[in-house]
Amino acid sequence: YLSDSHSLRYYYTGVSAPGSGIPEYSSSGYVDDQEIVNYNSVSRRLLPRAEWMKKEGPEYWEDGTQIGKGNEAAYRHDVKTLMERFNQTGGFHTYQWMSGCELDDDGNIRGYDQHRYDGGEFIALDTQTWTYTATMSQALITTQRWNSPEVREGERVRNYLENECIDWLKKYVENGREELERRVRPTVKVSGQNKDGTLMLHCQVYGFHPRRVDVKWMKNGVDDVPTYETTHVLPNPDGTYQIRVSADVMPGEGNSYSCYVDHSSLGAPLNIVW
Repeated sequence: YLSDSHSLRYYYTGVSAPGSGIPEYSSSGYVDDQEIVNYNSVSRRLLPRAEWMKKEGPEYWEDGTQIGKGNEAAYRHDVKTLMERFNQTGGFHTYQWMSGCELDDDGNIRGYDQHRYDGGEFIALDTQTWTYTATMSQALITTQRWNSPEVREGERVRNYLENECIDWLKKYVENGREELERRVRPTVKVSGQNKDGTLMLHCQVYGFHPRRVDVKWMKNGVDDVPTYETTHVLPNPDGTYQIRVSADVMPGEGNSYSCYVDHSSLGAPLNIVW
């Protein structure tokens, strides 16, 4: 069956004009799509967001709080620096950073490191060369420094993502396994509608956990139906997921169409015939 993967991601956000419920600085840690910890400039403490995170001892929360306070000061400085680079003297501006790692059942590791300013991509880490790319001219001064032989920030981040990040991810998955690795079978509904002489087929797959799923339309049991539209895998309020895959086909012609669904909760893939 389809193998699972787990991810650990941290999101950091600094804003120039806090207010209306948005703290000046905040950071959140996620395992898969579940928030596990949060720190912000209002609470000024690292706090658990998942019940199973309470297994961590007091030193974990103390260390995380100190790191949070250090990041808060750094982000205050970074936002001011970036506003100067963009010649901005006021207004609401945001600097965001996402960093994380992913590990699948086969032992493959992926890393992420992305920086955004005012919602636009600012700096990205190329995980083939482990160097940083500036996607705005105002980022060049930073990427040149990070890529320099003296700093080599990409190598340092690579070491974190492939080692320390993965070690923490394994520990968190172990602690939260009951919740993170619960297997819930998907419900599958197929429907079709005639539109302008073609038949639009929809395959709605919902209520499954974990997130990874493979859904496609098959013609006469063969995978050769081009997908017309696929939604993202979307979260449901109960922690499960849903996805819809649609295909545009010619009606009639004696062909049989079915929706193929593979998921780790299933002993064998499902084939639901339209």
